[in-house]
Amino acid sequence: MRISSLLTAIAVGAALASVTPGARAQGPIDCRLSYSMAGWSVFYKTSSGQGTVSCSDGQRLAVKISAKGGGLTFGKSRIDDGVGEFSGVYNIRDVLGGYASAEAHAGAGKSTKAQVVTKGSVSLALVGKGSGWDLGVSFGSFIITAR
Repeated sequence: MRISSLLTAIAVGAALASVTPGARAQGPIDCRLSYSMAGWSVFYKTSSGQGTVSCSDGQRLAVKISAKGGGLTFGKSRIDDGVGEFSGVYNIRDVLGGYASAEAHAGAGKSTKAQVVTKGSVSLALVGKGSGWDLGVSFGSFIITAR
């Protein structure tokens, strides 16, 4: 009875060991965020928007985006046709969550914005074109949730 239980435990352990490394052995996938967002700042900075994450393995996910923070910052802006490139993603769900952000910004009229935000081993490089005016330095969070 003990030998059969031991053999069952070894078989289950071997099966789990062969499944788990296989999931990570495929390597990271390429994921891209297409987004738009708008917001304002007067010491406190807030903006929100939406987008779609598309990955090289065919997965797609509609997302909501929000950014919140503070610092010496003033302005109002809008980003249309923004693009983000993720790194360190193994599953599309890895993109969800809160990212740390810091930025220095200045712009008036039509402008371009670039920023990199991180969450553990996942990074997101953002680029967007838009309009508005802003000036300052801010720190905060960039949050992606599923719609």
